[in-house]
Amino acid sequence: MTPLARQTALQTLATAAPPAAESKVAAIFREHGRYVFRLLRRLGVADADLDDVFQEVFVIVHRKLPELDPSVQLRAWVYGICVRCASDHRKRARTRREVTTDETIERVDAEQTTAPDALDALKAREILEGILRGLPDQKREVFVLYEIEELPMQEVAAALGCPLHTAYSRLYAARKLVEDGIRRARAHMGKP
Repeated sequence: MTPLARQTALQTLATAAPPAAESKVAAIFREHGRYVFRLLRRLGVADADLDDVFQEVFVIVHRKLPELDPSVQLRAWVYGICVRCASDHRKRARTRREVTTDETIERVDAEQTTAPDALDALKAREILEGILRGLPDQKREVFVLYEIEELPMQEVAAALGCPLHTAYSRLYAARKLVEDGIRRARAHMGKP
């Protein structure tokens, strides 16, 4: 999460929330902020728009928090908001016919010590992000939530508002598409 996104979201929460709601929303922000940012990126939000969509997610969290059913998993609820915000953003971007040209390169984890390992990890991450961008929205959402964010399938279905069996069938189809994408990337690189 960028410092700008964090500062903007905290300022919004501080000026708009009553004290009790502020502490609850701030706790949700601290607990889920990094995941929300990463999830939005993997759900196809352009790097240039991440801060705006990130803030939008937490404005909605603040606004809808009083309506939250206590029986609903908080994480699934937040991820459901992320999925809807990302989907809305992609629709608006498609309407505006935006073309992003800046690709932000993520830092490589500190535990990777050699330059070749770091480059391989960066290249693998770029390939996966490219494959994810090519997936249909509903399949990408299920794949990201289940395979990458490691949510239980019941929470994935709840976050997406679809039946459990539908979520499983979307995951199956998404896995096939990801496997095909990996095979194509390997063939392009000349690896078996």
